Amino acid sequence: MIIGYTTGVFDLFHIGHLNILKKSKKKCDYLIVAVSNDKLSFKLKGKKPIIPFKERISIIKSIKYVDRVVEEKEDDKIAARKKFKFDIIFKGDDWKNTEKWKKLEAKLSKLKTKVVYLKYTKKTSSTLIKKTLNKITNPK
Repeated sequence: MIIGYTTGVFDLFHIGHLNILKKSKKKCDYLIVAVSNDKLSFKLKGKKPIIPFKERISIIKSIKYVDRVVEEKEDDKIAARKKFKFDIIFKGDDWKNTEKWKKLEAKLSKLKTKVVYLKYTKKTSSTLIKKTLNKITNPK
C-alpha cells in the first residue's frame, strides 16, 4: 500500500485545494492530510486564517479523497515522515526547485520517500479570494 501525505492551511477552501487532494489521491492508496493549525499558519504566512482551525479540519475530513486528517503543529516534514511513515509527499509545483524543497527532497530521499509536485491552480488562491473580498467590502 502506498501512503501519501500533503499539508496545507486550507483557508477559504477552493478548487485549487480540491485539485491537490484529488490529484494526490490518484497517486496513492491512502492519503493523509495535515492541516496547519492557526499558530503555524500565522508563523508561515504572517497572517491568521479567516476560517478557524476546527472548521478547516472539518472541511478536509469531509472530502472523499482524504483517508486521514491530522493537525500540523510544526513545519517539519522529516518528523512527519517518521511519525506517519508515508511513501510520497505531495506539494504544489510552485515550490519546485526552491532551496527549501531541494534540501527537503535530499533528506526525504534518504528515507526512501518521494516528493511529487502537482500542478498549482494559478487562477485561484485564498490570497486572491481575500484580496477580492477586501476590494468588494472596502472600495476606494
